[in-house]
Amino acid sequence: MMRALRFVLDHSLAVPIGAGVALIWANTLSDSYFRLALPTAFWVNDVGMALFFGFALQEVIETMVEGGALHTWRRATLPVVAAIGGSLGAVAAYELYVQSGDEQVLRSGWPIVCGVDAAFSYFLVKSLVQRKGATAFLLLLAIASNAIGLVIIGLRQPVMDIHLAGGILLIVAAVAVSIGLKQAKVGSFWPHLLIAGGLSWSGFAISGLHPALALLPIVPFFPHAPRGLDVFHDAPHSPHDSPSHFEHVFRVPVQIVLFLFALVNAGVLIRGYGTGSWAVLSGTLVGRPIGTLLSVAAAVAIGFHLPHGVTWRGLVVVAVAASVGFVFALFYATATYPVGNVLGELKTGAVLTAAGAIPTWVIAKLLREGRFA
Repeated sequence: MMRALRFVLDHSLAVPIGAGVALIWANTLSDSYFRLALPTAFWVNDVGMALFFGFALQEVIETMVEGGALHTWRRATLPVVAAIGGSLGAVAAYELYVQSGDEQVLRSGWPIVCGVDAAFSYFLVKSLVQRKGATAFLLLLAIASNAIGLVIIGLRQPVMDIHLAGGILLIVAAVAVSIGLKQAKVGSFWPHLLIAGGLSWSGFAISGLHPALALLPIVPFFPHAPRGLDVFHDAPHSPHDSPSHFEHVFRVPVQIVLFLFALVNAGVLIRGYGTGSWAVLSGTLVGRPIGTLLSVAAAVAIGFHLPHGVTWRGLVVVAVAASVGFVFALFYATATYPVGNVLGELKTGAVLTAAGAIPTWVIAKLLREGRFA
C-alpha cells in the first residue's frame, strides 16, 4: 500500500486518479457525487488551490536564482510571454470556431480555454522531455495562464468600488508584512503564510479576484534556496529537506489538494457533445500551441533566451503538452456558465482536452526528444 502511494506521489498522478474517480462516480451515482462535490468546492477551489499556486510559484522562483534553469530575466519572463501568446491563440481559435456557427451564447465562454492543467501537463513534460528547464518553463507558463483566466473570471463578477479598494489595501498590507519579515531575516515561512497569507486571501476574496491566487504576491518573499526543479521531491539533507521550507512541508498536502480539486471539478455527466465541445478543443489543441510557439519565437528574436538545456524540439513538446486544459478548463466552465446544455457541451470539451497527451507523445517521438532521443 505504501509503495503504491509513493508511486502516485512521485509520478504526480493525483489529478488523473481524482478525475477518473469523479467521472465514474458522477456517471454512476450522480446524486451522492454532487452532494459531496457542491459543498466541498469552496474549500478546495478557493482555499486549497491557493496552496497549490503558492507551492508551484515557490518551486519556479527557486529555478530563477543563479545557476537555475530560468536564471536571468530573459529566461524567467519567457514562460509568461508564452502564456500570454498561448492564451491569445487559444481565445482566437475558440472565437473563430464559434463565429463560424450560429450559437452566439458561446461567445462569452472564451476564458475557458485559458486554463492549463498544471499537474497533468507537468507529468507529460517530466515523463517525455525529462529536462528540468522544460518542467520549470511549463509550470510558470501554467501559473501565468491560469492566473489570466482567474483574473478575467473574477473581474466579470460585479464588485462595489469600496470592496475593490479595501481588497487592494489588504493585499498591499500583506506584501508589506512579507517584506518586513524578509528584512527581519525570519527563517520560517509560517509567519508569511499565516499573517501575510491571511491578509492577502481576504483581500483577493473581497475585491472580486479569485482567492486561489492569494499567495502569489507574497511567495517571492518566502525563504528560498537554489534548486534543480523536481516538483514533489526533495533530496535528503538538502536545504529543501527542512520543516522551514514551504515546499517541503506542503509537498504531500498539495497533492491531496490536487486530488480533491480533480474529484470536485471533474465529475461531468457525459451526455453528448456539440459546438461548445469543438470550440474548446479548437482553442486548446490548436490555438494554444500555435500561439505559444509564435510568441516564444518573437520573444527569442528580440533577445529573450530559452531555458538552460531546452532546445526548440523540447519547446514544441512543451507547447503541445500545455494544450491540456482538463480540470482547470472544467473549473472555468463551471464558473462561466450556469447549469444547462451549453455548460454540458463545454465541460465535455474540457474533458476531451486530456486527449492532448496523445499528440504530445507522438510529437516527442517524431522529434526524438527526451526519452526518445
